[in-house]
Amino acid sequence: MAGTDLTRRIVLAGLAAAPFTCPAAAQTLWPDRAVRVMVPYPPAGGADTTARILYAKLSEDLGQQFVIENRGGAGGTIGEAIVAKADADGYTLLHDGTAFSVNASLYADLPFNYGRDFDPVFLVSLVPNILVVTPSVPVHTVADVIALAKALPDGIDMASSGNGTLQHLCLELFRHMTGIKINHVPYRGGGLALTDVMAGQVKFFFANGSAVVGLINGGKLKAIAHTGKGRLLSLPDVPPISETLPGFEAYEWNGVFVPHGTPAAIVRKLNASLNAALVSPQVGARFAELNIESRQNTPEEFGAYVQAQTALWSRVVKEANIKLG
Repeated sequence: MAGTDLTRRIVLAGLAAAPFTCPAAAQTLWPDRAVRVMVPYPPAGGADTTARILYAKLSEDLGQQFVIENRGGAGGTIGEAIVAKADADGYTLLHDGTAFSVNASLYADLPFNYGRDFDPVFLVSLVPNILVVTPSVPVHTVADVIALAKALPDGIDMASSGNGTLQHLCLELFRHMTGIKINHVPYRGGGLALTDVMAGQVKFFFANGSAVVGLINGGKLKAIAHTGKGRLLSLPDVPPISETLPGFEAYEWNGVFVPHGTPAAIVRKLNASLNAALVSPQVGARFAELNIESRQNTPEEFGAYVQAQTALWSRVVKEANIKLG
C-alpha cells in the first residue's frame, strides 16, 4: 500500500509539472515543420533576393523548408499586416526592408503598430544607394552636382523609384543638406527610372547599389558617390557622399521580424541560425557579389538599429511633407 501511494504521488507530481515543461521542450524542437517567410514586396527585388539566398541555407541547416511568400502592395503594409496577426509560434516570419522604418510616417491608418506587433530578430543586409547620372552630364563629384544645380535656374531633375521609397528619401535628404533645388520625378519602380536615366530623359537618380554595378562598369551610368560608409568592394573608386556632406548616410536594409510574443527560445535559435548562415560561403560569397554588406548581430542590436532608422526617416518625411495615406 505504501508503495502504491508513493507511485501515485510521483505520477501526480509529474502531471502537475508537465504544463510547465512541455512548451519549453516544444520550443527547443523548433522547427518541426515548414516555416512561412513573408516577403511583403514583389519577386526579384532586394528583399526577395536576400531572402532566397539566406533561407535556402537555413532550410539546409535546420532540416525544414522555409517557404517564401511574396505579398506586395501598399509599400509592404499588406504583407506586414498578415504577419502582425499571425500566431506567435515561430512558424511565420517577416523578411522586411527599409520601409518598415518609414511606413508609420507615411500611412495614417495602418491596422497594426510596428513597435507593438513585431519583435526584431536579425539584421540581414545593408545596401547603400549610389548617386548615378547620365554619362553625358559633365559632373564627376558631389560638389559638381551641387554647383550644377545652383547654376541652373530650375535646378536639376532627379528620379526616384516611387513616392516614399528610400530613393525618394535620399533625394529629400540630399536636398535638405545641400539647399539645392531638385525636381522630384517619381517612377513606378527602380527599373523604369534607370532606363530613363540611361537615356538622359532624367539625369540623376539614387539607385540601389546592388542593381547598378554592371551598368556603371559597362559605361551606361556614371557613379558620383554612394550613401554608405567607406569604400565599396565592387566600386572602390566611388566615394561616400559623407566625404562632402558629413553625416549623410542611408542604407537599404533587410531584416527578420516575428509576431510579438514569439517565445524567446525560438527567437534566440533563429538568430543564431541566421548568424551562422550569414558567415557561410554559400551566403557570404553571394552577398559580396551583389555589393551587400552584412554583420553578426543580436535581436537587441537589430532593434536599436530599427529605432534609429525610424527616427531618421520620420524626420525626413515630416520635413519634406510626404504623405501617402
